[in-house]
Amino acid sequence: MLSLIGEKLIDPRFIGMVLAGVAAAATAFALLQPLLEPDKLNKRMKLIGDEREELRRRERDRLNNRSTLRVAPKAYMKRVVDQFNLSRWLGTDTARRQLVMAGYRSPGAETGFLFFRMVTPIAVGLAAIFYLFVLKVLDYSVTVRLMMVIVALLLGIKGPELYLLNATKKRQAEIQAAWPDALDLALICVESGMSVEHAIRRVSIETVTQSVALAEELAVTAAELSYLPDRRMAFENLGNRVGLDAVKAVTTALIQAERYGTPVGQALRVLSQESRDHRMNAAEKKAAALPPKLTVPMILFFLPVLFVVILTPAIIQIYR
Repeated sequence: MLSLIGEKLIDPRFIGMVLAGVAAAATAFALLQPLLEPDKLNKRMKLIGDEREELRRRERDRLNNRSTLRVAPKAYMKRVVDQFNLSRWLGTDTARRQLVMAGYRSPGAETGFLFFRMVTPIAVGLAAIFYLFVLKVLDYSVTVRLMMVIVALLLGIKGPELYLLNATKKRQAEIQAAWPDALDLALICVESGMSVEHAIRRVSIETVTQSVALAEELAVTAAELSYLPDRRMAFENLGNRVGLDAVKAVTTALIQAERYGTPVGQALRVLSQESRDHRMNAAEKKAAALPPKLTVPMILFFLPVLFVVILTPAIIQIYR
């Protein structure tokens, strides 16, 4: 038996037949492999489509839950606003835009703003009249007291607008401070192969510890990218809600990349560097403005103390 196997292994005809069989099998495998191999591209695209649908459903559920948690307007506020038709007389597009920029998106935000815009001057005016004409705390002429009442009415009219403007500036300053780091995170996510909406969603999760306002805006943008028919609208809404030039520049770059197919990573890298340079320039500007601001405090507080410390021992010696 062993001798027969040894003869077959050294038989040239048997070796030729084995090699021919192996070659035929390899040829058949090479021809049939494209037909037997699964379509990985279609499978990957299907997975991406399923993930997009899941993300859209999740963001819709989040928006629905968020809308149920919004504070509804008070009944008496809504009744007063509807009765006097304040949305027509006191409501402006600028006020609505500032409400959104200040972070007030609830249904009761505009109602409360219109209510206090009407009530505040009335309350301040009545308080000024009671203080000046009833209690007569300030002994001025009637004309001067009427002028003071008019000034109080103007302050009451401008009070809600000034409050809204202050809240908008504080929110923009918070977003401006965290924006360069958010751009760096978005650049890392995009260059790692993530899509823009997934990158924005991830950045919104990572920046929540640094800036809640920026994380909220990015989360809203990610939700809008999931369900809006035109992605350009989501980017434009982000720029309009924040109102910063740096954010508008990024949204413009994303819109151009979406329309013309330009690389997003390169644009984000350039804009991130520009944002960091802008933040450094602002810090240098504040540092350069510090010496003139310190001149008056130094003259009033530091120099007299310095003179006392220097001259007191000399005066004591002279006296002795």
